[in-house]
Amino acid sequence: MADAILTDLFKEVGKIVFQVAKQEIKLLVGVDVEVQKLQDRLGFIKAMLDDAEERHAVKRRAEKLWLEQLQNLYYEMDDIVDTWNTARIRAEIEKEEGNPAATNAPAVVKKEVCSFVPSPSCCFNLPLRHDVGRMIRKLNEKLDMIVKDKATYGIDFNRQPDVVERPITTSFVDVSHIIGRDYYRYDLLRNLLDVGSLEETNSYRVISLVGMGGIGKTTLAQLAYNHHDVQSHFQNITWVCVSDPFDQCKVAKAIIKAFNPEAGPLNDTELQTLLCKIHDLIKDKKFFLVLDDVWTEDSKMWEPFKFALENGVHGSRILVTTRKPKVAEMLGSAATINLEVLSKEDCWLIFSKIAFSTEEKLECLEDLGRKLASKCKGLPLAAKTLGSLMQNKSSREQWNNILDSRMWELEDFQKGILTPLLLSYYELPSTMRRCFSSCAVFPKDHLFSRGQLVLHWIAQEYIESKANMELEVIAEEYFEKLAILSFFQDFEKDKDNDDKIIGCKMHDMVHDFAQFMSKNESLQIDCDKKLEIDCQFTRHLHLEISKEMQCPDSIYSAKCLRTLFLLSHGMRYELGMLLSNSFRHFKCLRTLILDCPIEELPGTVENLTHLRFLFISENVKIKEFPETFCNLCNLQTLKIDNLGYFKKLPGGMSKQINLRHLIFKDHFFFNDVVFPKGIGKLIGLRTLSKFNIGDKNDREGCKLGELKNLNQLRGTLKIYGMENVVNVDEAHNAQLKDKIHLSGLVLVFEERAFHKREERMENDVKVLTALEPPPNLQYLKISGYMGNTIYPNWMMSWTTLKELELTEFQNLEHLPCLGQLPFLEVLVIDGLDNVKKVADEFLGIEDSKNKKDYNIIFPNLKSLRFQGMTNWEEWIGMEVTGEEEENDNGIVTNPIITKIMPRLQSLNIFCCNKLKSLPNYLLTAPSLKELVILYSRLLRERYRRTREDRHKISHIS
Repeated sequence: MADAILTDLFKEVGKIVFQVAKQEIKLLVGVDVEVQKLQDRLGFIKAMLDDAEERHAVKRRAEKLWLEQLQNLYYEMDDIVDTWNTARIRAEIEKEEGNPAATNAPAVVKKEVCSFVPSPSCCFNLPLRHDVGRMIRKLNEKLDMIVKDKATYGIDFNRQPDVVERPITTSFVDVSHIIGRDYYRYDLLRNLLDVGSLEETNSYRVISLVGMGGIGKTTLAQLAYNHHDVQSHFQNITWVCVSDPFDQCKVAKAIIKAFNPEAGPLNDTELQTLLCKIHDLIKDKKFFLVLDDVWTEDSKMWEPFKFALENGVHGSRILVTTRKPKVAEMLGSAATINLEVLSKEDCWLIFSKIAFSTEEKLECLEDLGRKLASKCKGLPLAAKTLGSLMQNKSSREQWNNILDSRMWELEDFQKGILTPLLLSYYELPSTMRRCFSSCAVFPKDHLFSRGQLVLHWIAQEYIESKANMELEVIAEEYFEKLAILSFFQDFEKDKDNDDKIIGCKMHDMVHDFAQFMSKNESLQIDCDKKLEIDCQFTRHLHLEISKEMQCPDSIYSAKCLRTLFLLSHGMRYELGMLLSNSFRHFKCLRTLILDCPIEELPGTVENLTHLRFLFISENVKIKEFPETFCNLCNLQTLKIDNLGYFKKLPGGMSKQINLRHLIFKDHFFFNDVVFPKGIGKLIGLRTLSKFNIGDKNDREGCKLGELKNLNQLRGTLKIYGMENVVNVDEAHNAQLKDKIHLSGLVLVFEERAFHKREERMENDVKVLTALEPPPNLQYLKISGYMGNTIYPNWMMSWTTLKELELTEFQNLEHLPCLGQLPFLEVLVIDGLDNVKKVADEFLGIEDSKNKKDYNIIFPNLKSLRFQGMTNWEEWIGMEVTGEEEENDNGIVTNPIITKIMPRLQSLNIFCCNKLKSLPNYLLTAPSLKELVILYSRLLRERYRRTREDRHKISHIS
């Protein structure tokens, strides 16, 4: 099968090779002709690969081998081009650093097409120039041979397309064969037979069954369709297999024939005529319509059917089965049932019912059968397919052979399980197929980090760029699409945004499928087992090394490796040697994931000139990187999770001009990583998860002003060491107001010696006042601030905030005025020890005589938490009233209603032991659902006295 990776990557190779040759190698005799020949061939190859991919036409072994050769050649070409561009970037960096040897170096590689006229700058790095010229000639020669082989072996991709057949489903099912799914069956029948609310606007209700291919959606729909209660409840019941592509007229005719089996041939081709017939057929009837296997998300295709079907009786039902949650949303589902995998026991029962024809066979082979059933991981279709495969095998030797085999190597198993997965696979564009297949390098049951996965895809250059869109945004869209089609499962959601997935897993069967689709490129090696596989053309390697086993030298033959995931929990010294050797051999790496207890990164890391992504897990013991690390000028992402060990970034990081993401694990106790001076030159940074300001004596580290030009930053920026900013100009220099893409900001002032308390108080006020927050800030946290006031200019800058945390303000005596923040939803006040009284100033009311000027205070606040306010005694506030106002003639005008926290749902008060009471406007807040009081004795006693107050209290202790 033609790997989708070739389709898009050849587009760029052609342009880049042509550009490199024309611009930089023109001085080499004969290179122009060779490059032009290469360019012409690439156009032909690309067209052929596109066609083969679209037709799924690669069947014969000779065709597969031929395309593998072509693919390997592509990788060579890509590496040569990348080597050349890297040399140009390094030359430019050396020129900027004042290296005399680089004074004639060309500018950094630009995306724009440059003039073909050679300039004096073309004279740099002549040895490399000649090497590249020779390599391109060799590539052209290889291409010549590959093209000749195509003709010699009669390879032809122009034959009729090979289509993956979509199975046609029917309503017929043997109910006795359905095992498990009792809960889902009950839930589905309840939704189908419920008479429904009389307030429903439509005559029918849509129920959707959603899940991955082979999970049992159709079977559950068949069970409901044939249930005797369903048969007697509806006047018309109809089953239509929709599938893909969606043909409106074909579906309309199928519905008509199902509703009226005696109807003659339907020769009408007008959709309007067909829909009118449906409209008439269901008039005054309570119908049940099953639409099985729906794929299209185009609401315009479904809109005409929605209106036509509204002519039925109230209580009608439409049951939809689909792999896509968006289809359920588009159809306006009143209930969506998401099918999960079967239990281990139910999976065994399905398998055994098919595999064992006699009790004797079951007694003899049950132990092996249970092991085989467990390989299906709860997927009903896999259990049925594997059971059928074992039906005619009766010896333990045969069963052991199957047990020891990889499922996807079994032809009969492929036939059964491959089709539903291929349908989802070919639903994806070629770029997304590559992203999916790349997941095969990760181990089974791996918890994918969404952010890490999309950055890995970018590093591998799988993401197709679009005008005016960040690569990261496009990659996020790819992830969403893969999740929608059930290639991922067990989603971990963002605690603050339940709609956003931050982590996930992949079903074992889907993982096996990914390995099957990338079997010539991805490889997992456990060094406890003997390696019998040729690694020469492996591109992605997951290598696990135990304490006892040595890594086989044969892995070093994988010189074309682009991903290395190294996992180990021991052998520190040996791992250091392994890494040093790996960095000498695996020079083509794009992604390096280290999850092993090494204590030092070898200096040979600079050999990884193509590296884009480096991940240091919390298992790694490295404290700092060697300076040679800074020569990795193609690095895009550096993610460091071992903050318990890591102490210092190397001084020359300003040379890593392609760095887009510098990510540290969020760890409250380890925030002392030293940042080098000059990091502000990395103006391409999109993510800087934390930034540490060096000490005020300038012994090491960088200043706040380094942030000045980092205006592409996104997400949340956490700045530690704010107490080290002793110059107000430095706060101005940070130019936070220009960070328009930032949505979150954390400012941490850490404690210093108290003998300079007055100086610290004064300095913190000046620094905070001088900072100008980003204009689109939605989350802000300030911690450890020692000032005794916060000036109004900051208050006015917080108008976009949704979440605010103020913690450990030791000298602040009064809460800032926050009540007029229009979008604030979450407010946390923690550890303000000097606050004794909270009054109207907290609500944003400066003059109590003018309360009537404030109609809504904290208009969108939903969650309010006070914690660790050890000296807080009073919380007083204005009453919520409707005040009548008289004009000059004594006539009463409309009353002014003052609302305080009208949307407040949750109030938490922890460790505020001196606080005696709460203002009435809190306990009468119309939306309050939760009031939690912990470790606050006076409040606890007061609010346990009456039932009236207690009914709103969730927990008091």
